[in-house]
Amino acid sequence: MRIVQAVFGVFHHFELARELDRRGHLQKVYSTWPWARLRQEGLPHAKVETFPWIHTTEILLNRYGLGNRWIDDHLGYANALAFDRWTERRVSSRESKCDVLIAISGAGLLTGQRLQATGGKFICDRGSTHQRFQADINRSEYRRWGLSIESSDPRDTAREEAIYAIADAITVPSSYARHSFIEMGVLAEKVLIIPYGVRLERFAKVADPNPDTFDVLYVGGISMHKGIPYLLQAFAALRHPTKRLRMVGALNREMKPILDKLPQKDVEFLGHVPQTKLKDLMSRSHVLVLPSIDDGFGMVLNQAMACGCPVIATTNSGGPDLITEGEDCWVVPIRDPEAIRDRMERLATNPALRGQMGANAQRKVSQSNGWERYGDSWEQLLSSTVRSG
Repeated sequence: MRIVQAVFGVFHHFELARELDRRGHLQKVYSTWPWARLRQEGLPHAKVETFPWIHTTEILLNRYGLGNRWIDDHLGYANALAFDRWTERRVSSRESKCDVLIAISGAGLLTGQRLQATGGKFICDRGSTHQRFQADINRSEYRRWGLSIESSDPRDTAREEAIYAIADAITVPSSYARHSFIEMGVLAEKVLIIPYGVRLERFAKVADPNPDTFDVLYVGGISMHKGIPYLLQAFAALRHPTKRLRMVGALNREMKPILDKLPQKDVEFLGHVPQTKLKDLMSRSHVLVLPSIDDGFGMVLNQAMACGCPVIATTNSGGPDLITEGEDCWVVPIRDPEAIRDRMERLATNPALRGQMGANAQRKVSQSNGWERYGDSWEQLLSSTVRSG
């Protein structure tokens, strides 16, 4: 099989690319990030081509505080269109003939159609929920907290839905994400679940939590759709004399006015932390909480569990597919700080339970073969897709 991938940046696509390359299927992966950043992903330069001009500009503007929502929307949409035209030309060339294009959602509309016209197949890989479903639930959350901003650029939603319509298949990482597509009218048989893995060589237990404190960890963007207000409320209500909540991740601009209204005693905002240091934080934490309102699959769940850290995740995080309730972790409803507080308090007051759940979580994830099982699932899908053509 000859497989081509197209992705904005990296996401999980370079994990997939390494697996496909190891199996001899990867022809090329196209990305909107520069090679200077992508070289660390472990693929030979000959297998990677980049279109970094617009995406890099957007990143730099935000890094230096010059970006805003309007600029992000226009640059993001322009990047999607230009990247698609660029990949279309490459897939159309005689040297780049392929059997299947796997494009991250939002990419590949023209490219996928061009490949289909010559007998190839187009798979849309969506790491989260259906775009319109996502826009609706995020808009509801914004209104709940008094924010009068739109949760999505309507042009992105229209483009995504056009891609869903033409794709031969849509892959998602969780049952929650798949259900959102079915709810929005996409045929159930078109939407396939392939859960993400974890890099076990990067994430493993390297230390123990401090027995004299109770350390709660959050890893991800500090944004509304991640349910941050409910975690802060739950932590404030947690009864423990030496508690600490550490928040790892970049602060989204829409969260700034909301944070001022929320309790932050004993909360530390650490900003970006390199993945190489996350395993130490996760190993030393008593629990990781992912309070997401909408999250296709929180990869931090796998990562924390690999480090022996129990997790509390919402129903809208992909957690129900991964977690054995009460044995290795807990699943709670969205927007429910009392449920989060209750589970944290059980762990805080019962060290034996905490230790057993952490050990169970570590054992479960260690049996997953890292990303290898993810690669196996993709290989089976691609083989059946090519045969059906």
